[in-house]
Amino acid sequence: MKAQVNEIKERLQYFTGTEMFYQIPLLRTRFTDGLKYLSEVAECFWLITDTSVIAKSLMNRSEFITIDFKRLPKEKQDFLGYEAEIIYSDGNDNILEKHGYRATDFPLDELRLFFVNDTLMLPSEY
Repeated sequence: MKAQVNEIKERLQYFTGTEMFYQIPLLRTRFTDGLKYLSEVAECFWLITDTSVIAKSLMNRSEFITIDFKRLPKEKQDFLGYEAEIIYSDGNDNILEKHGYRATDFPLDELRLFFVNDTLMLPSEY
């Protein structure tokens, strides 16, 4: 059973730095303790994989990439035809890429990640 949304949000705040790095085998992207926790409780390994692939493809445009997952309000979902979007930017509000997801079972309404040095992490782990 999935952990409650508030519990997930609360637990994510405790991840600072990381004791261990995990790796996505084919991509060789590293990710942190906080994301390992998130991928398990929220069953969202797809999020780590998707964002890694796209962030890696943007590294020639920025060494530092912010990744913002946002569930859209219902009216915007109906208008755009997708439930959530992930926006990739350079950390200075310059959008590099945007991806819409028609449907998602990700429990949080929003989440920010950083991608730097081939490593995906929570902002508190940077």
